[in-house]
Amino acid sequence: MQPLPDLARLLARVEHFRHFSEKDRAEIIGAGQTRIFPTGATIFREGEECAGMFVLLAGHVHLYKLGPQGRQSLLAEVEPVIMFNEVTVLDGGVNLTTALAVRESTVWNISCVNFQALLQKYPLVGVGLLQVLAQRTRALLSQYEDLSFRSVLARTAKLLLTLSHHGKRPIDRKAYTNADMAARLSTAPEAFSRSLQLFRKNGDIVCTRTTITVRQPQMLEKFAHVERTLLKG
Repeated sequence: MQPLPDLARLLARVEHFRHFSEKDRAEIIGAGQTRIFPTGATIFREGEECAGMFVLLAGHVHLYKLGPQGRQSLLAEVEPVIMFNEVTVLDGGVNLTTALAVRESTVWNISCVNFQALLQKYPLVGVGLLQVLAQRTRALLSQYEDLSFRSVLARTAKLLLTLSHHGKRPIDRKAYTNADMAARLSTAPEAFSRSLQLFRKNGDIVCTRTTITVRQPQMLEKFAHVERTLLKG
């Protein structure tokens, strides 16, 4: 386990903990616990009792929603140092997503009860959460827009442009498997594969076992129905 002062400095990288003194951050950290999850481990599951709020200190975490037939939809990728599962410590409800450690991950975790006690002493923590929740809401509305107004083919085109940095880099298929990309699109792997086949047949992309290379980003833009500036974020 890292020394408390080191953890306090890491917590300072989270936007709304930045303005607290190191002493206050140390007290905040003392209200929770540090945990390490190996690659592939489930940190918490959707629908289970509140697991508390987490801050990812090292590693990489994916947040999923599960469909009625077990299909996964990737809602967010979490990188250090970012908090997640913050809604549950505000309302005490069940976990809204399933969190998976894509790489070995070190997290700081605080229970709902301890977080509510912290809010009494440090109201600014709650104010900072408002900004986080606003950002997450915007991201969810953007995903809703894609699901509501773009076909799987259009969403696939947009994803390929994003992951390839508009065709400037090949997409590593080991890092981004078909199942992973389908989860990002909230669709079945078979539907994603059909979209890939169409783009490959048109000559828009070149696929090998290891990479996907975007050859005609302008054509993918037409399928995606988005302007290039929208893809930079």
